Formats: sequence, structure tokens, C-alpha cells
Amino acid sequence: MNFKELLLLAKDNEDFAIKKLIEMYKPLLLKESTVDGVFDEDLYQELCMVFMHCIEVIRI
Repeated sequence: MNFKELLLLAKDNEDFAIKKLIEMYKPLLLKESTVDGVFDEDLYQELCMVFMHCIEVIRI
């Protein structure tokens, strides 16, 4: 399955596709959730929610 197909499935609210995309972007989400060397779990959750919203609104 290529990235575009995975994204389209995630837009259709397929749980496995959303989980796969979050897993793919997890290193970036973790990196951006670290402030001054300290991991901020609330920030991580917020970034995940924003990421999922972006999946919903992206036009392909």
C-alpha cells in the first residue's frame, strides 16, 4: 500500500490507517514534543490531534 492509499483510508476514518500514519510520523511528533530536553506529554497529545485534523482536511 502506498502513502496516498494510506492517506485516503485515513481520511475515511480507517483506524489502522490512522495508526499507521501516526506511527510513521511518531519520531517527528516526539521530537517536536520535547522542550528544553524535556518530553511534554500534553504537547505530544495536542500534536497528534492536530495531525489527525490535518489528515481530515487535506485535499488529495
